[in-house]
Amino acid sequence: MASESSPLLAYRLLGEEGVALPANGAGGPGGASARKLSTFLGVVVPTVLSMFSIVVFLRIGFVVGHAGLLQALAMLLVAYFILALTVLSVCAIATNGAVQGGGAYFMISRTLGPEVGGSIGLMFYLANVCGCAVSLLGLVESVLDVFGADATGPSGLRVLPQGYGWNLLYGSLLLGLVGGVCTLGAGLYARASFLTFLLVSGSLASVLISFVAVGPRDIRLTPRPGPNGSSLPPRFGHFTGFNSSTLKDNLGAGYAEDYTTGAVMNFASVFAVLFNGCTGIMAGANMSGELKDPSRAIPLGTIVAVAYTFFVYVLLFFLSSFTCDRTLLQEDYGFFRAISLWPPLVLIGIYATALSASMSSLIGASRILHALARDDLFGVILAPAKVVSRGGNPWAAVLYSWGLVQVSLLLQGALSLTPPAGRMGVQLDAGWETNLVLLAGKLNTLAAVVTVFYLVAYAAVDLSCLSLEWASAPNFRPTFSLFSWHTCLLGVASCLLMMFLISPGAAGGSLLLMGLLAALLTARGGPSSWGYVSQALLFHQVRKYLLRLDVRKDHVKFWRPQLLLLVGNPRGALPLLRLANQLKKGGLYVLGHVTLGDLDSLPSDPVQPQYGAWLSLVDRAQVKAFVDLTLSPSVRQGAQHLLRISGLGGMKPNTLVLGFYDDAPPQDHFLTDPAFSEPADSTREGSSPALSTLFPPPRAPGSPRALNPQDYVATVADALKMNKNVVLARASGALPPERLSRGSGGTSQLHHVDVWPLNLLRPRGGPGYVDVCGLFLLQMATILGMVPAWHSARLRIFLCLGPREAPGAAEGRLRALLSQLRIRAEVQEVVWGEGAGAGEPEAEEEGDFVNSGRGDAEAEALARSANALVRAQQGRGTGGGPGGPEGGDAEGPITALTFLYLPRPPADPARYPRYLALLETLTRDLGPTLLVHGVTPVTCTDL
Repeated sequence: MASESSPLLAYRLLGEEGVALPANGAGGPGGASARKLSTFLGVVVPTVLSMFSIVVFLRIGFVVGHAGLLQALAMLLVAYFILALTVLSVCAIATNGAVQGGGAYFMISRTLGPEVGGSIGLMFYLANVCGCAVSLLGLVESVLDVFGADATGPSGLRVLPQGYGWNLLYGSLLLGLVGGVCTLGAGLYARASFLTFLLVSGSLASVLISFVAVGPRDIRLTPRPGPNGSSLPPRFGHFTGFNSSTLKDNLGAGYAEDYTTGAVMNFASVFAVLFNGCTGIMAGANMSGELKDPSRAIPLGTIVAVAYTFFVYVLLFFLSSFTCDRTLLQEDYGFFRAISLWPPLVLIGIYATALSASMSSLIGASRILHALARDDLFGVILAPAKVVSRGGNPWAAVLYSWGLVQVSLLLQGALSLTPPAGRMGVQLDAGWETNLVLLAGKLNTLAAVVTVFYLVAYAAVDLSCLSLEWASAPNFRPTFSLFSWHTCLLGVASCLLMMFLISPGAAGGSLLLMGLLAALLTARGGPSSWGYVSQALLFHQVRKYLLRLDVRKDHVKFWRPQLLLLVGNPRGALPLLRLANQLKKGGLYVLGHVTLGDLDSLPSDPVQPQYGAWLSLVDRAQVKAFVDLTLSPSVRQGAQHLLRISGLGGMKPNTLVLGFYDDAPPQDHFLTDPAFSEPADSTREGSSPALSTLFPPPRAPGSPRALNPQDYVATVADALKMNKNVVLARASGALPPERLSRGSGGTSQLHHVDVWPLNLLRPRGGPGYVDVCGLFLLQMATILGMVPAWHSARLRIFLCLGPREAPGAAEGRLRALLSQLRIRAEVQEVVWGEGAGAGEPEAEEEGDFVNSGRGDAEAEALARSANALVRAQQGRGTGGGPGGPEGGDAEGPITALTFLYLPRPPADPARYPRYLALLETLTRDLGPTLLVHGVTPVTCTDL
């Protein structure tokens, strides 16, 4: 059918040669032509380089020297276990559907929604930007340690001038080189990364061979300053070759002072440094937009890279423990150069890893930025990053990121103006950023923040996978199955634990920043077509608890109103819509509407397209309601359908709310209500047109109605037959606006809520009127008083006395009942029963006054008399009562709402028009009035 649509229809099933092809280039930045990286070049190489970085050359001695071999291996196992949990989540999400550009941001945003995804994506982007700057600064300092004018040691060449300006210049030149490679596209980046990978592999191979080929030697350590600036005697570390005594000495921990910072190390501090250096597992996922097959390349390449780096780290730990004494390990973190067969090759490896880390950070940041800009989450701020080349390379995002890295270089370089001499080396504090702690120790705070930002992204990926698994959505069926909700939950907890272990302050600040960004994106609004896992989780939980909500276990003390409000045109029903929202007291609230028609004679269902308009109405009116629409030949039959099928399980309407049927011309509240007077913003994605265009104008006075008086009363009778309570609302548009607001309803004008729990069309005198329906009126009025907007209104209950009843006795009994029901109200006695019908025998059935055979004139007179009685009490102050003043104080409280007893409709349908006429007379000129008939017990005096 032409109207059928599915996301799968956006793809051509077969290309010209019979090969499956996506219709839009698989969603990459520039289509299929932009996807040309293989698993090895696009995932394995960048991930390995990010997980190695400079830490593999300059932090092995630090970890083994302080922690010992056994604790170092334990730390490595724990660190890789935490990372492996996140890798499992990445693999599951990546194999569950087409992964577009943006890597981790794309996975998180399409699962947890734009608010969480956008906030974490921006933090992940900033972490990559700062990481690139720190990597470049570390590379500059490493170069200057050997070639700088202030270099110390026998290997210093002293050819490059040093200083803040010079350092910044060197960093900018290197940034220009890195930015040029990234700007020219992922293909050149992949080739440059592969070349770097070969250099690093060759350097590591030389180090591994040197452990075996080099004989024992003494290595001179960097001299430490003595007291009063004096020099201490030279000290030496020992490379012993493979020696069991050396291994035995290095098995246990020997935490000491870190010579680069002066701080005494412990298990947590060493583990934090090791973990920081092992991160970087998202380097391949960040290139998802350039991979030929990201759903296969990301899991396979990431797992291979993690396994390979783990093996190399374990091998280096063992070799260092077998061959180097603890003094060498603790006092010279760059000892690889001293034991290498060709020391310059180690320098090449250090420079290559630093350069690759900066390239990986910059190109990863640009891909995340381009994805953020393409999703238009932050508006015009990121709009320039949308521009791509003809081949799909987001060069504008690269330049945007290059500018931010340059600013970061400027700021971070100021932190390291005077690095201490003679301390060659750099430390990586995240998967692909270099920390200068070995040189000056002045970037620890920034590196900790960057690392924590990475961990926030990792935790979000684990949370995304956990949410998908818990939601049990049929479409979540990843081809990678080596995961469970246990691994996801453990991954989230592990990442959060590591965040606070590395830097509690940075962890708390990052979570606060994420919350602020999420609140900003929520207020701004975002795409609604991505699919929110929160909706799937809510569905799963709601279904589970609805099954446990057993109607057979209902008890009157936990009763609450569950309303079905039938609305013809919401333009004229806004005040009633909000009043019903206040009456629900946390119960079910359903907006029902009946569209007249017969599906047999229509080409399609006209009801389904209307749901969007009604849901927008609920949002704009700020009411907590569901929407239920139906198609029926008549309003009465549609009302029967809604009464029977609305709700689910134990959450079904127990009370029908209708507007009153009278001749008052309908008002268009859309024109006066502040929430509807301004048109909706239709320029943003997912926004709807103005509601004024979605609902027809109000019915013109005198025009035919969809419901006639006979069917209106019949609908009331049908609801009572179905054992539903009924509320008829008249003149709700005259309610004070502050009483319909969501605030506290503070106002200088005091209001009353009057309750007449007696059937005024069947007077009988005495307190015997306190029946089920009367108690239902009291309950509904009390519920309204619990709403903040009605807190200041005073509840008044009118006690009707017969002509021969002595005042006082009935009032005492009513006050005792109110005390038992915990209802605070003012009781006023009024004399009723002297007028029409007072001396007549009362009817046998409720509402049978119309059926009693009395004349229409007598019934009309009684209704007018009751109306006059109610109106007379509305203007009275709190002192009004029987025998009180005839007129009320114009300055005193007035009645904001009146609750009246609704008689049951007559049994004879022929008397329906007369019944409706009596109700109109009874409520004429009373202002906002609710006619209520309750059929179920709702009050309880037990605990």
